[in-house]
Amino acid sequence: MKKIGVLTSGGDAPGMNAAIRAVVRAALGRGAEVVGFLHGYEGLIGDEAVPLDSMKVGGIITHGGTILRTGRSKHFMTKEGREQALCTLQDHEIEGLVVIGGDGSLKGALTLHEDFGFPVMGVPASIDNDISGTDYSVGFDTAVNTAIEAIDRVRDTAYSHERVFVIEVMGRRNGFIALEAGLAGGAESILIPEVPYSLLDMCTSLRTAAERGKKSSIIIVAEGAARASDIKVFIERNTGFEARYLVLGHMQRGGTPTAFDRVLGLRLGAFAANRLLSGFRGEMAGVDGNGLVAHPLGYALSTQRMVDPEKLLLAEVMAQ
Repeated sequence: MKKIGVLTSGGDAPGMNAAIRAVVRAALGRGAEVVGFLHGYEGLIGDEAVPLDSMKVGGIITHGGTILRTGRSKHFMTKEGREQALCTLQDHEIEGLVVIGGDGSLKGALTLHEDFGFPVMGVPASIDNDISGTDYSVGFDTAVNTAIEAIDRVRDTAYSHERVFVIEVMGRRNGFIALEAGLAGGAESILIPEVPYSLLDMCTSLRTAAERGKKSSIIIVAEGAARASDIKVFIERNTGFEARYLVLGHMQRGGTPTAFDRVLGLRLGAFAANRLLSGFRGEMAGVDGNGLVAHPLGYALSTQRMVDPEKLLLAEVMAQ
């Protein structure tokens, strides 16, 4: 291959810029040109092409978000839209495409590959860490650390005012952020979509803790499990304790990526580019332990990543 493309799609994730940088410099090191497309698949359809060289990706590794911007494209979900995307790639003589994003973005890459046989490689980048075939996706570590910083700050206030605080983190369909941040932040309860829970039991635990002399508590809830505002009202009605709630929302997507996410983005981006240039296609780059792996996109997208049951058990023990 003499020229490849790269785009970021779906929700932004800290570390995407590191992955872009790695794709560009790995490809240049092998004598290939790189073209970026702004605004994800919509920019691919609309031919928002920008040539990328080593200078254009210099200094971006410390920045959150993505220099290529991102977005979601309903047009790409149609056959007509994908045909236009293919025309754009052909017009620029692009022979392969690296897609950096979450499960929806990777599904788009797989569809492009299956419809037209176009060579694609995926890089998992999602703060939810819900993509199978990799231990970590780019952005998860930064999102967790952002949540932990908020938990630590709120705990100081909760202790000072002797209150219960309910903190809502992102995670519509899974509790990876909630579980990891709740464990690291010493939360008294962690509520996630994957596991049934009883708010009455949670209130009983809060009252028991108060009887032992505990003056404040932190409840972490994934947005897909319940709304923090509703839990706050339930706690006050059933315990008489004063409660407050905080929704972290999209602040978990932003900010300077952690060292872990920067290195992960670099490793996965370079690995994906090199695999593509070596003739592999229809794959997703991933990490297994300390090693890099490549899985067929169809496999990665057809299996569901589950939370670690040992971490759930540990959270229950630590909350006693």
